[in-house]
This record gives sequence, structure tokens and C-alpha cells, in this order.
Amino acid sequence: MHVATNIFVVGLLVFVAHAFIGIFSRTRVPDVLFLTMIGILLGPVFHLVKPENFGAVGPVFATITLIILLFEAGLSLDLDILRGAIKATVALTLTNFVLTMAAVAVTTHFLTGVNIQLTLVLGAIIGSTSPAVIIPLTKRLNMAQSSKTIVFLESALSDVLSIVIAISLMDSLRQGSIRFGQMFGQIVATIIIPGIAGALGALLWSALLKRIRGLENSMFTTPAFVFVLFGVVELLGFSGYVAAVFFGGVLGNMESFHRVSWMRRILPREAITLDEPERVFLAEVVFLLKTFFFVYVGVSIKFTDTRLVLIGLVLTGVIFLVRIPAAWIGLSRKTPPRDAALISILTPKGLAAVVLASMPLNQNLPDGEMLRDVTYVVVFLSIVFTSILSFLLERTPLVRLYLLPFRGFGRSAPPA
Repeated sequence: MHVATNIFVVGLLVFVAHAFIGIFSRTRVPDVLFLTMIGILLGPVFHLVKPENFGAVGPVFATITLIILLFEAGLSLDLDILRGAIKATVALTLTNFVLTMAAVAVTTHFLTGVNIQLTLVLGAIIGSTSPAVIIPLTKRLNMAQSSKTIVFLESALSDVLSIVIAISLMDSLRQGSIRFGQMFGQIVATIIIPGIAGALGALLWSALLKRIRGLENSMFTTPAFVFVLFGVVELLGFSGYVAAVFFGGVLGNMESFHRVSWMRRILPREAITLDEPERVFLAEVVFLLKTFFFVYVGVSIKFTDTRLVLIGLVLTGVIFLVRIPAAWIGLSRKTPPRDAALISILTPKGLAAVVLASMPLNQNLPDGEMLRDVTYVVVFLSIVFTSILSFLLERTPLVRLYLLPFRGFGRSAPPA
């Protein structure tokens, strides 16, 4: 496209994105669905834009978007709510991931006859939930803050699980054996070490922030520091995404940490965190990045084979079916029933699945192209299903059906 046309489209997308947020607030149809569909129209349908047109910038942009989304979500975490959410988060994450991975592997093997080890790789690739979809969606859903915290943390942890287990299974396929002990050690290291790095980074930045504000044009220095932290942690071989979450969580709760007497000895003298102008600026950055990210996701999705689209549709249905027992097993019985029903449909796939989907083909594993194309279909359809079901559960009697498994929930539950 001509340069002037590109600039026109960019400006138009920003205005359209604001309109989609207005639609979301009135109808509960998420803006991310409309943005993804615009990308699909620009890419797979009319072939006006291709992922290759972005070159190396596309994956970098997608990574930057996810870092900022995770950092901002970490900032919004409340320490008291976080303490009560950890147990349910771990239970929900593990239950949903294991059930999804097993169900996808068995269903794909039955439908295609592909080796079960390869279908387990597919199950691991699409076993996570997407923070980039979950975070903006839950902000506008009518749920208790503790429930929002659970699904946000689940999305961050499940991405780590998905990346580590999928890569480990692919390595095992090449080596001829699966090493579960090594896989478990990688998962623990991938969460704990970057978590410590993110917390230490937040303490350092809190100590420096007052001085940094004295510099001219310093508003973007905090996101820049998050990028530096992410890069260092990734170069050391760990998850920079986890570090970004912990950085935001610790920085956003500095005042709470200062109330603990023994922690004041190791904390900066003042409990300095982001002020209101900095948070407003960050929210504007998130809005812009999110707008173009979901258009990019839509452009990147490929529909190359009707049969694979049908397989992706079946797998998406399976994923949403197993999510219900996963929520029933993983959530506390104190969870409000409507929150539990909403959590049982919040299982969209996103960036981690898109990135991992290309690896089997790049590593010359059998049926790598099939695994990639099915994943792209599942990513899109899971966003569609999540968007439609979240609308229906908030606006129609369908919620009564989803409430049935959670009839015993909500006892002694705090008000939303």
C-alpha cells in the first residue's frame, strides 16, 4: 500500500478502536474480537497485508505489547487479594492445562491418526490462555477483583507452562525420550528465578524513580526499564514475561510492603510507585499497542485447508468443554457462582500459541505444517468463542446453564 494510505489506515484504526470500546461497554462484545476480524480481512481474506510485510518488526512489536500488558496488569494486583488467589490460581492453571493438553492430544490423534507424541505437542502449544485477551476482557466484565486476579495470573503462568512443556516435548521427540524430571525443574526455574529478578528490579526502580522524575521527558522511562529487565532475563535463559509481571506487582504494592516492619530494612526509604499521570500515560500506551497487536494477530492467522479448519473447530469445542470441569476442580467453593461460570469460558489462545506453532515446522518435525495451521485456527476461534460466550453469559439466560455445575459455589463469598 502507498505510504499515505498506510498512515490513513493507522489513524482510522485508532478511531475505530475507540468505537469498539464503546460497543464493548454497551454490549459486552469484546473489542479484541473486532480488531482481530479487521486483521483477518486485511490479511487472509483480501490479502492486502501479509505477516512478511512486517519483517522482524512484527514479532518484536507483539513481544513489546505483551510485556506492557503484563506489566500494567501486575501494577493493578492487590497484595491482599493476591495472597488469597494463589492457591486457586495454581489449581486452576494445572488442572486446565493438563485436561486441555490430554483432550487435544487424544482428539487430534483420533481425527488425524498423527503420532500421539506429536499431538501432545499440539496440546501443549494450545494449553495456555492468552494474557493479551484476558487482561482487557476481564477489566470490563462484572466479576469480583479476586476472580479477575485468578484468571490473569492463570494466563501468565499457563504461558510459562505451555512454552516449557511444548519445547521440552519437541526436544524429547528429537532425542527419543521424555525427561519429566528435567521438565519439572525447568518450569520451577522459569517461574522462581525471573520472579526474583522482577522483584529486585522493582525495588531498584522504586529507589531511583524520584530522581528519574527530575529528568526531562521521563514519562516513558518506567516502560523502558521493564524492556531492559525483560531483555536481561531472557538473555539469561529465563522468562522475561514472568519478570515483567513480578516487577509490576511489587512496584504497585510498595506501600503495602512498607507497612511490614522487617521489610522496611531492605526497601527504599520511601514507598514510591507510579503516580496518576504515569498510570494514565501507561493506559494510553496499552490502548494503542493492544489495538495494533490484535490486528496483527488477525493478519497472521492462516486458513489454508478446509479440513484443518474443521479440525480446529472441533478442538476449540473440546477446549471449551474441558474448561468447565477444570474450573469446577480448580476454583475455591467460595467463588461467586457467576464468576465461576465466566471463568469456565475464559480460555482464549494467543501470542504464545502463535509463536510456538511455527517451531515444529522449523525443526522439521513430522506434520509440522498441520500443527501450525490447526493452531492458527484454534487461536482465532477460541477468541471468537470467548467473546460470544462472555456476551451471552452477561446478557442472556444461557448463564443459567453454565451456573448448573457451580450450584454449590458462593458460600461465604465476599461481595464483588
